[in-house]
Amino acid sequence: MDELTKRVIPCLDVKGGRVVKGIKFVDLIDAGDPVSSAVAYEENMADELCFLDITASSDKRDILLHLVEEVANRIFIPFTVGGGIRTLDDVRSVLNKGADKVSINTSAFQRPELLRESSEIYGSQCIVCAIDVKFNKDRKRHEVYLNGGRTETGRDALEWGKEAEEMGAGEILLTSMDRDGTKDGFDINILKQFTTHLTIPVIASGGAGNPEHMSEAILRGGADAVLAASIFHFGEYSIQETKYTMKEMGIKVRI
Repeated sequence: MDELTKRVIPCLDVKGGRVVKGIKFVDLIDAGDPVSSAVAYEENMADELCFLDITASSDKRDILLHLVEEVANRIFIPFTVGGGIRTLDDVRSVLNKGADKVSINTSAFQRPELLRESSEIYGSQCIVCAIDVKFNKDRKRHEVYLNGGRTETGRDALEWGKEAEEMGAGEILLTSMDRDGTKDGFDINILKQFTTHLTIPVIASGGAGNPEHMSEAILRGGADAVLAASIFHFGEYSIQETKYTMKEMGIKVRI
């Protein structure tokens, strides 16, 4: 796949060994088995797969490595794993179990050197910095949240994005908590800020309601990839039909 090809990435948010989906990070409902979901997405032409153990950080426990290995053994598309990754050993463990990339969120914010150390050993192409953001109406800016959206930091989101890039992150997974699960479309404003000021790829996350929203994130927001959960998990749209719509709108995708 060449660099101009835009990627469509289904996301498996995993809690207690099951795929779940909520709205604005709460009210989670069951969305199936992660291994069978992963296999189905590969068959349906997903470009990559993202697996996030969404309560590992807040529960202060390790990621579910047996599930990571099971998924990696069944699929051949690039596979990103995140949740509860705190140390270089965690990064190594997840990559050794078959993940192609590691997504680091809370721990990267708390100790940005983890991004640099990881990228120096494994290459920046393996290291994704996940950033969960919410708009602060008083300060009129997007700010970073940690621990699956439970912990407010008060830090300007774009500032942290720039630092993450400097520390060696090869990609940013940018999630709008305000839009998450709403199906109202991506937050184009914050997306554009990131894609304008950073040189590494940015994955748009939070708010996909239809293929047009995904196209808009790329055409107007400058995203290199679009990530979605609800609309794929519950069969509202398939990845293939999403890609055909994107292609019709002039976006280069792998069909």
